[in-house]
Amino acid sequence: MSNYLLKYLMSVMMGVSLLSCGDSTSSTVPPNTVIADIPNSVEIIINDMKLPHEGRPHGVPASYDWALRPRVGMGNNPGTFRAMVAWGQLYEDTNGNPATNTRVQIRDIKAYMLSKSDNRWHLLQNSRLVQGAAFREDFVDNSNKPADIRHEDDGSISVTAGEGYNFHFWSPTRTSIDPNDIAGMFTTVQARLVMNNPSRPDDRSQARYLIDMGGDYWLDVAAQWDYLKTNGDIGIGRFKYVTMGWQSFNMTTLSEDEIRRNPPPLE
Repeated sequence: MSNYLLKYLMSVMMGVSLLSCGDSTSSTVPPNTVIADIPNSVEIIINDMKLPHEGRPHGVPASYDWALRPRVGMGNNPGTFRAMVAWGQLYEDTNGNPATNTRVQIRDIKAYMLSKSDNRWHLLQNSRLVQGAAFREDFVDNSNKPADIRHEDDGSISVTAGEGYNFHFWSPTRTSIDPNDIAGMFTTVQARLVMNNPSRPDDRSQARYLIDMGGDYWLDVAAQWDYLKTNGDIGIGRFKYVTMGWQSFNMTTLSEDEIRRNPPPLE
């Protein structure tokens, strides 16, 4: 599974630095006083591909083309690739994360494809559980280690990140696609802050964790990673702060107008 990350380092080092984002990507106090769940919406999906990141992910060089804002990669054009997988990333904020008793619970990773043939959205992946590992924040040498994973009662997991490592997660399996039938792609996941130890003080309001969503195309469901020859990213969504209430993190290949005309499922 770590193969999903190696192609990041190669692709982003060839990207351009997005220096024009200015103060809109600087770290601000995250809205961690929000405890209510926030349902997904068309506006949230649009903003997750339109607005700069809410905060800078720690350890990601500004020259990486996803360091400051979301972007579309291969989009709706997988070429000869005939499989896909949804993935996401958890980072601490560029200024660090002072919370020591807070974890991030992640659940319900999903992927949808908009079909050219019937103009309808089709569910490709749907898993309460995500898999993943802790990778060096800049992915140099694909360095990784087992993540601090705790299995939760609802079948999801909670994790931490920091000390130079993120948590990169993905759907447990790849899914076959028809590369000639893709009019749009959409991936999504839900996350919230939870306490690590309920007997200790609740410091979730101090937590500064960020999550984004993305996805990869693959040559097929069983292809081995071959340094950008057998896979490529679909797109990379907006990093947003994780709060105490459940919220969705999204990536899509569609434009704002296309999303409004035919929005993806919001369940």
